[in-house]
Amino acid sequence: MNNVIITQLDPVKVPLVKRFYKEHYPTGKANKSELIYSLLLDNELCGVVRFRTIEDNRLLTGMAISKQHRGKQLGSLLMAYCAKHTLTASDYCFAYAHLTNFYSRHKFMQVDPKDLPNGLRVLYERYSNSGKDLIPMHYQQNC
Repeated sequence: MNNVIITQLDPVKVPLVKRFYKEHYPTGKANKSELIYSLLLDNELCGVVRFRTIEDNRLLTGMAISKQHRGKQLGSLLMAYCAKHTLTASDYCFAYAHLTNFYSRHKFMQVDPKDLPNGLRVLYERYSNSGKDLIPMHYQQNC
């Protein structure tokens, strides 16, 4: 993957992410206030991940790789970049069950929902009560 570029997205480019989500992850909702990283392959937007600040923590959310590029380790490249440049012990994600192994490989460990910081716990409960089957996970910087 010689032609991969991962960068922090300029907020003025959020409409590009919204179009990307519309095609590849319809429930994704990008916001200019979020920290967003994009992955370009041969100058084509192929991956996105967002970090949403919730009180004193961040929620990794909206991780998506374009359908035609899934299975090529681009998600792992994006996560490795985030581990090097942005992830801290204050970061969490709510993973779909089929993606827990992926996040585990990138130092996220499952946590009990009651152990989440208050703002994240409230959000997790709201998602769970709406029928979403999500697993709360916490980034472990030193494992």
